[in-house]
Amino acid sequence: MKAWELLGEALTPDNSRICLMRRDTELEIRVDSKVLMSSRMYGSEEALAITGCRHLQRAEAPRVLVGGLGMGFTLAATLRELPPDAVVIVAELVPAVVEWNRGILGARAGHPLADRRARVVIGDVGDVVLRNNGRLDAILLDVDNGPAAFTTINNEGLYNNSGVEACYRALRPGGVLAVWSAWEDRHFEQRLRFYGFDVRVERVRARLKRGGPRHTIFVGLKRSETAER
Repeated sequence: MKAWELLGEALTPDNSRICLMRRDTELEIRVDSKVLMSSRMYGSEEALAITGCRHLQRAEAPRVLVGGLGMGFTLAATLRELPPDAVVIVAELVPAVVEWNRGILGARAGHPLADRRARVVIGDVGDVVLRNNGRLDAILLDVDNGPAAFTTINNEGLYNNSGVEACYRALRPGGVLAVWSAWEDRHFEQRLRFYGFDVRVERVRARLKRGGPRHTIFVGLKRSETAER
């Protein structure tokens, strides 16, 4: 078996080391030697997009925020779900990840950054949430390995009380917050309900119909004004 080859590396804002690795045809993104994502298993990332955007297929000019570019699979699936007049903001904290997606990673996901509907913001997705108060139809979060902030403690603010409340405020009535996680988290599920979301939890395969480990998608619906009355 071939050894892993380092294709690129950078530092995150908290000085964690993020690397793009390749072995044969497989690609991985690792943070401090921990595997964050792999090109072999991205079905649950696509499921995140489908779950979060299925209500927008016939919407007029929907506005969607994707938190975390990763390998581009969530963004690509999001664009497939949306109409031609959609706007998809993708927030990525590490500039090197954006560059990798314009190169070797882009080919794997179908070059979603080349889609005219995609707008890249290099920065904290939490800041983008705050700047879009009441303007978003869906928020898709695939940042870290879930609400427990597996990779970096800086991500915790996105999933804590203030982060969930900010997401609720950023959504229009009828909007959806969808959060990818490597595991279940009952406390996070309860937090979503506390801040007003109607919640369901979906368990999906990492390779969808092809198997692999199960991942969790938390889905929070901000009820329409009519439903709330």
